[in-house]
Amino acid sequence: MAELTAVRPGIEDIRQHYTAHTQRKRLYGGILLAVFVALMAAGFRTADARNAGSFADGFTRIFDYPSEVLAEATEKAMELPGHLVHFFPALVETLNIAAASTLAGAVFGTLLSLMATRGMAPWPALIPLFRRISDICRAIPEIVIALVLIFVLGGGPVPAMIAIAIHTAGALGKLFSEVNENASLKPVEGLTSVGSTWAQRMTLGVIPQVGPNYVSYALLRFEINIRASAILGFVGAGGIGYELKNAMSWGQGRYDEAAAIFVLLFVTIVAVDQLSGSLRDRLTHGAKA
Repeated sequence: MAELTAVRPGIEDIRQHYTAHTQRKRLYGGILLAVFVALMAAGFRTADARNAGSFADGFTRIFDYPSEVLAEATEKAMELPGHLVHFFPALVETLNIAAASTLAGAVFGTLLSLMATRGMAPWPALIPLFRRISDICRAIPEIVIALVLIFVLGGGPVPAMIAIAIHTAGALGKLFSEVNENASLKPVEGLTSVGSTWAQRMTLGVIPQVGPNYVSYALLRFEINIRASAILGFVGAGGIGYELKNAMSWGQGRYDEAAAIFVLLFVTIVAVDQLSGSLRDRLTHGAKA
């Protein structure tokens, strides 16, 4: 009985401590949410005041442009197949930009992740440096990098590919390094004991363990890069985004071309999402019986 009496106050103390801790977390969360809402409201009011037109006035005309595009596309519906064929090469260029940048980013992201993982890095003292490089690569938006490269290299798909590859290397480097943390180091230790090089240890001891997750994340990034390459076309980086910018800038008379490009983009993104999602499921969960 004496032991039970001694245990009960301890359990009560733990329960009270946990309750107090939960209440503090809820209080801090509520305060942070209130601050966030206040900042959003203040920012919205400032942006609305500095905008050329009021948000309240423009909100009622939000569907004017889509309705004009649909109306003109409906009137010229017979020309839609021809537009799809005409803009298909630009779509292929966009897919090539996304694929090449994803491949290059995955290669450099793999190197960054291995250099930044404890137990795998060849130079442990430089792990913080490689992690900061990865942070910088993914912190700078693709469009900023593309604008700088377009100024240096001129317009075209090459600046877009380099810009997306840099951002992809940083993003995948972070994801790959988290996957590396869960890999077993026993194969690495065994390869080290027989005198293998660092490249051999990583290729034979680590990559087979993390390869499926690497490919899964790379496929997910490929989906994102298709959208990014289309957006970069608006700043002169080529691809179907450049054609969409021209069609939208021309205005009435070419809205049917803009509608055709929207259809191509929508169908392509949905198809790639479904295909890559299926491949990711097979890689991570295996083929279904």
